[in-house]
Amino acid sequence: MSTHVLAPVLTRLKLLTGAQTDAELSRALSVSPQTLSSWKVRDSIPYSLCIEIARQHACSLDWLLMGQAEHSVAGPNDKGWEYDMLERLRTLSPCDRQAILLFIQDKQRIQQLEQQLSELAGAASG
Repeated sequence: MSTHVLAPVLTRLKLLTGAQTDAELSRALSVSPQTLSSWKVRDSIPYSLCIEIARQHACSLDWLLMGQAEHSVAGPNDKGWEYDMLERLRTLSPCDRQAILLFIQDKQRIQQLEQQLSELAGAASG
């Protein structure tokens, strides 16, 4: 059976969850790979799950289900991605925003350490 209706929804779900594969998506949605496969066969996904995912990721249900451009998730190459990120951050509690800030700071420290390690490795081999 063709998945011309469900395939774009699954693509947007992968974008929201950061999943690259169906296996990763099934884990991110807390469903078995068999369940995801049956959704594909039926060309259907539970509406309640879509509502929950849209709430969790602060995205429009219209975008998730129909891909309407004005509600889309901006990618890192889009001019509006910073605005999109700010809008999403504003929907979070102060505690969640603080947790994200700490995560970003940790990520930046790791990148700095990786850069220093790369420089040391280059100096040692040269």
